[in-house]
Amino acid sequence: MTIDFNKGDGLVPVVIQDDQTLEVLMLGYMNEEAWNKTQAENKVTFYSRSKNRLWTKGEESGNFLEVVSSHIDCDNDTLLIKVHPAGPTCHTGSRSCFNTEYNQNFLLKLEAIVKSRFDFPTEESYVNRLRSKGINKIAQKVGEEAVETVIAALNETEHDFINESSDLLFHLIVLLREKGLSLKDIAKNLEGRHQ
Repeated sequence: MTIDFNKGDGLVPVVIQDDQTLEVLMLGYMNEEAWNKTQAENKVTFYSRSKNRLWTKGEESGNFLEVVSSHIDCDNDTLLIKVHPAGPTCHTGSRSCFNTEYNQNFLLKLEAIVKSRFDFPTEESYVNRLRSKGINKIAQKVGEEAVETVIAALNETEHDFINESSDLLFHLIVLLREKGLSLKDIAKNLEGRHQ
């Protein structure tokens, strides 16, 4: 990757995105030294314009941004870095520096939560109890929730329809995980059909 640090007087803007949820977490700036340190340590380091020094995100809070992948834009002067955040990204304690009403990609976060329940099962986990009954029961729950969603769409309130749709999506995510698949697989398939 050849980054053009000359266009911005030695600095390039860097968009930080959560690799799992795709939520934009923050914007910072890097000079070449910060970029090299980020690559070497696999933790995002910025150049602080106010302090005129390198600054590794999390150096005080412990909420580091572990690099998953880096991408450059078509003009070679802006970076997108996908990360696994080790806690809240914003100094205010929020998950993102951008004050959005809700996590627009919560379905991807929910998928990560379901994966965690698969990887680290506990007795109190509904996902674990459902899995213990086998794939037939999981598939049956998806069917039941689909029927309840249709009934709510035709005969019940908008609130009921939203609740039933939420149950359907949740159980579908569990079934996908049971089959070793993810929402990413579905998105790729839908994108392929769209073309």
